[in-house]
Amino acid sequence: MTRYLSFAAIKFRSKMAYRFDYVLGTLHTLLLFVVYWSIYKALYGGASEVDGVTFSMVTTSFIISLGLSSAFEKNEMFLQDKIKQGTIANELLKPVNFKLRILFEDMGEGSFNVVFNFLPTAVIASFFAELQAPCSVLHIPLCLVSVILGYIVLWEISFIVQSWSFTLFSVWGLITIKNVIINILAGAYIPMWFMPDWLRNAIRWTPFDSIYFTPVQIYLGELDGSEIAFHFARQIFWIAVLWAVGEYFWRSGIKKLVVQGG
Repeated sequence: MTRYLSFAAIKFRSKMAYRFDYVLGTLHTLLLFVVYWSIYKALYGGASEVDGVTFSMVTTSFIISLGLSSAFEKNEMFLQDKIKQGTIANELLKPVNFKLRILFEDMGEGSFNVVFNFLPTAVIASFFAELQAPCSVLHIPLCLVSVILGYIVLWEISFIVQSWSFTLFSVWGLITIKNVIINILAGAYIPMWFMPDWLRNAIRWTPFDSIYFTPVQIYLGELDGSEIAFHFARQIFWIAVLWAVGEYFWRSGIKKLVVQGG
């Protein structure tokens, strides 16, 4: 495990080498929050509550989703670049698990984004935006567990799409479509409270609400003990399903992989 943690640490330090980039990243995150906060403030029109959803709930939901988006940032072109460059052969010869190597590098990048992009934004936002505290102290670790499980769900979806690099010339289009679908259906951009019932019921049959909305619900105390356990079980279920699908595409791709050059 130590060798994989070193991949995360190296990725974290490499991001620190470009200081101007992370300054711009902080400004981008702050601007994104201000834009969405302003939009929802205008939509609420001075009202404190709409259909049982308070403005502070919406603001808190978005700041949490923004933090998760920062933590979930990843290099989704990594596998495709290795295949195109032909260096995938060298990577597969290394005495490390290639999937775990990608996972921990992505975790290093996500950790950097949380520390240097999201946390400054959250501190600034707390001065002018009404953010709710967690429902209780117990809900903080429960929320963190859900965040970790949601991260793995999202990462497995990303890896499945990346695995198409063995078949397609470019997966950039698929990645873009995937990101749009997830950000909308997972509640990152539009809180699921405002979605029609039929859409919310349909989303419950997908892994999408396990990524963003479940941690938000736990943080705000919308789920009780049995409901939290049920949602944890759903997240674990989707992790197992997506892992199996990802393994299938990965092993199928490796079998047909041909690297030329020298």
